[in-house]
Parts: sequence; structure tokens; C-alpha cells
Amino acid sequence: MECTIKWVDGMTFMAETGTGHLVTMDGAPEAGGRNLAPRPMELMLAGAGGCTAFDVVLILRRGRQEVSGCTVKLEAQRADSDPKVFTRIRFMYTVSGRNLKPEAVERAIHLSAEKYCSASIMLGKTAEITHEWEIVEA
Repeated sequence: MECTIKWVDGMTFMAETGTGHLVTMDGAPEAGGRNLAPRPMELMLAGAGGCTAFDVVLILRRGRQEVSGCTVKLEAQRADSDPKVFTRIRFMYTVSGRNLKPEAVERAIHLSAEKYCSASIMLGKTAEITHEWEIVEA
């Protein structure tokens, strides 16, 4: 896996992933940015959310569950001083589908958190991570 980051101007940077996709990052105005794009730490949080959502949907599908939607909301707290790592992250899942078994949803989230989601497992080295979930009948 690779990624190249190029400074554009001010505090705006462009990341090009190894698969050729582009992501823009920008800083806050007080840091010289123009607030035109997400901050790098926001992208880390989004990456963890995407990683676990991908896992949960895949695990539920493989378990023959009729999943039709998965939303993960993340709330994070960071350390007050540098390095301002994440210290707490709360993952809140809303999984929708037909006749989803609660134990299957709980198992999928547990497997993602403990075995498959590299991003959240890595962030768990500095942050206390909690998981909450609800099922919405579709």
C-alpha cells in the first residue's frame, strides 16, 4: 500500500492513493488553512468508520442476513497536548434490513472490532473504544 501527499498551497494538501484516487486535506483557518477539506485526523476517523462498516456488511451478507443499510457514527475525543492522539472513540452503528438477528449483528460488530478492522484496532492502541448498535427493520 502506498500514498503520496503533495502540498498544494497554504495548508491544503492532496493525497494520491496507490489505487489512483485523490483526497484533499486542508487546515483550520487559525492554522493557515482555508477550511476547504477535511483535516487529516478527520480522515483517520472516517477511515476507521469505513473499515468497520465494510466488515459488518460483509460479515452479515456472508451470514445470509438481509442487510440493506449500515451507518456508523463516530464521536472522538483527542488528547489536550501533542501528540493529540485519539483518547476515546464511540462507534454507533445503525444496521437496517429484514429480520436481522440481533446476535448476528452483535457478532459482526465484535468480529470487526476484535479481528478484522485494522484501522480501529490500530486506533485502539491509544483510545478507549466503545461500540453501540441498533437494528432498524427495513
